Parts: sequence; C-alpha cells; structure tokens
Amino acid sequence: MNSIREKTMTRVTGIRMLNETIHRSGHGDNWQTTWAGDDRQYLLLTDGRGWPEAVGDTGKTYTTRVFAMIGDAPDHTFEHLPGYPDLHHPIVFYGFGILALDGYIYHFLTTPNRLAHDHPPLYLSNFVGAKLIYSPDNGETWKNQDGSPLKWERWEERNSENMVFYNEPGDTFSLLTMLQMGRNYESNIDGYVYVYAPNGNVEGSMNQLVMFRVAKDKIPSRSAYSYFVSRNGDGSANWSTDIHERGIVHTFPTGWVNKGFHHPYSWHPSVVYNAPLGVYMMANWGMGCDDDGRWFGKPSYLGFWIAEHPWGPWDQVYEETAWAPAGDTAARAYQPQIIPRWISEDGVSFWLAFTDYQIVDNERPYTSFNCQKAVILTD
Repeated sequence: MNSIREKTMTRVTGIRMLNETIHRSGHGDNWQTTWAGDDRQYLLLTDGRGWPEAVGDTGKTYTTRVFAMIGDAPDHTFEHLPGYPDLHHPIVFYGFGILALDGYIYHFLTTPNRLAHDHPPLYLSNFVGAKLIYSPDNGETWKNQDGSPLKWERWEERNSENMVFYNEPGDTFSLLTMLQMGRNYESNIDGYVYVYAPNGNVEGSMNQLVMFRVAKDKIPSRSAYSYFVSRNGDGSANWSTDIHERGIVHTFPTGWVNKGFHHPYSWHPSVVYNAPLGVYMMANWGMGCDDDGRWFGKPSYLGFWIAEHPWGPWDQVYEETAWAPAGDTAARAYQPQIIPRWISEDGVSFWLAFTDYQIVDNERPYTSFNCQKAVILTD
C-alpha cells in the first residue's frame, strides 16, 4: 500500500519569510532535528561547540553531537546528552539523518573518504558512505547498527561491513535525510520510514534526489531497504531492493554544486510532513560558488517544495536565487532545516533553522543555530 495519510492536501501557493523573527544562538552547523515521544526534540550539531548555556555543557568542540532541544522558538533551551560518545578530529563522521521512534533514536552519520586538509594543496575529499547508529533509550546509550557497543571506526577500518552505505554507485546515499512525521512519527500510517539523499557528489548527480524506504521495525537492516524507482499515473510509487534500479525522485537546478578544495556539499534536503495541511514540505539549498567553483563565493539558493506523497511529484512554491535572510546580502546561508515541533497547530507557519558562513571582522559570528519564522500561503 502506497498511501500513508488520509487527509486532503491543502493547496499551498507560496512561503513568506518573516525577517523580524531571526534568532541566533550557539556555535556549529547542520541542525537536522526530530521530535520524540517525550516531547523533546533531538538535533544534530556538526563542527561546533554547541551552547555554553546548555544543561551539562562541556565546553568541547565536536565533529558531531546530538543535543536535546526543549520548548518552542524563540524561548527554546538545549541540553547536552552525556551518553553520546565524544567524536573529535582526526576521527571524522558528520551527523546527518536522525529520527526518533518509540523511544529509539536512529542516526545516520556521513563518512568522507578523508579530510580535505590531508593532502595539500588542493586535495578534494568526497562523501563516500554512511554509518548507522541508534539509541534504544532516547539518547542515554548508543549502539552500532548490529547492536554492538558503539565504536567510531578509523579511516582504514571503514568498509561495506560496518557502514550501512559505502562506495555505492556514484557515491549515492552518502548524505542522508530522514522524513519527519510529527511527534514520535505519529502521522505515519503505512509503517515505513522514508530516507532521502543526493544521488552523488558532482554536478549532474548531486542535484538529483533519490530515496529509499524501510519498515519501521527494520531500520538497522540494509537488506530490508527498497529504493524508489518510478511513479505511476495514479500517484503510487514503484520500489526495488536493488540500488542499481533506483530512479530520480526530483531534479534541482544546475549550477549550485561546488568543486575544488572543499568537499562538494549541496542539495541535502529537509523533509517534514505538515499534518494540519496534509502536505509534505521540503526545504533545500544549492551552494553559491565563485567563478572557480569554490564554495560560498556568492549567496546560496533556497527553495521550498510541497507534495502529496513522500515520493512526490514535488511542486516548487518558493525560490530565492540569492538567499539573503532578513535582507542581508552578505549572508552565506546554508543547510535549511524545517523544525518539526515548530509547525503551528493550524499548519500555516513554521520555523526554519539554518547556518550562515559569512565573515564579519575576520570571524564567522553566524556559524550558529539561526532560526526564522515563515508563513505558508494557501488558497
């Protein structure tokens, strides 16, 4: 059965960003977020210190960390989760996809092939796979995909046995995003978890969206994954357990994938089900590059899309080709994330989190948890 909801879809005509609502705190980036049954949200931080005011703050800088977030914007607070094992350079995984489900937290971490700085002057690193870990107790303890005690593998130890994806065709399914469907995934009725990713690391594949689904009780089992192949005329989807048969869910604009010194990073979406409106919402972004293809050379691309099903088709309702939060044309914003608990009860507003890489007085003061309220325009 392909249908996963029963509510009639509201027709969305646009998005209006409320510039006066921007709130900034902490240090880091990424901010993929899930809403758990305990009513707390759990969000991912990469490359940062987090929040000095967070309960249990350690003052350390992390490659990846999971934090608890309590309350509603802009009065939210944060809590350090001491059970999450420290992850620091030179062992690097970047935490991306996350989902809270029935007391468990499932968490995908991306592995690059190495650090970009390992082989100067211009060694290009790529994302080549993903590790899956989980917590059976809302973040108190963590385990590897196979249930063994969590271990952060060194570069030379990573392979297709201990990574859920590794050196797949075109490096597909290296940057993962998990669909959010309300508190404890409660809006889902078909029993599947849906996961999205760019189809590769270069222009022409990184701007292609692919996806898989897996039964809620089979998330740690790669053999249970089914990959989107195509859509049928009635709106249903076709699936295959063969990754080579994967099809393209959506194609984003070209010209927004970086190359050069830093790893390619672009078109990594945030996808959330808006239950009051009966629509799936996707925020996504493209990297603004200079003439040599280097990242953050100009403002990024920001878009929003909506769909009736997790697999689309996806209709665009908003576009900024020079993303300028609050009108700041110097902004180098990236990684937009729709925060699932912060969708209003009537569904017509939500909060978007993002990071801003701009330089001010030789510092990056907005490499932080930036959030901004948005209004959804409907017929």
